[in-house]
Amino acid sequence: QVQLVESGGGSVQPGGSLRLSCVVSGLSADYYAIGWFRQAPGKEREGVSCITSTDGDAYYEDSVKGRFTISRDNAKNTVYLQMNSLKPEDTAVYYCATELYVAIATHCRFDEYSYWGQGTQVSVST
Repeated sequence: QVQLVESGGGSVQPGGSLRLSCVVSGLSADYYAIGWFRQAPGKEREGVSCITSTDGDAYYEDSVKGRFTISRDNAKNTVYLQMNSLKPEDTAVYYCATELYVAIATHCRFDEYSYWGQGTQVSVST
């Protein structure tokens, strides 16, 4: 049974940084995709950044390019999202998710992912 647990959210001022972590357990597949998604109040859930199990494919939403970096630590079964230069519009609940047997991460659509964590709140304000 696949389980994902996010952590690292919090409140930060504009321009600040946070690193989100997602610990994945019960994942057994030849290949898969893992992604970070976010949903702000009154907004649609959107893909922030997604990667494949081999790091051969990665996606970043346009508004976070150059500011956010996704990475994986296979030994710890953990996926990270380093968020720099945070803006108020980054405020949202951030979720990690995975889908088995997905070879590409360029779509990074929430409705293509089956397993989800509970989310962690990120608030960016003065």
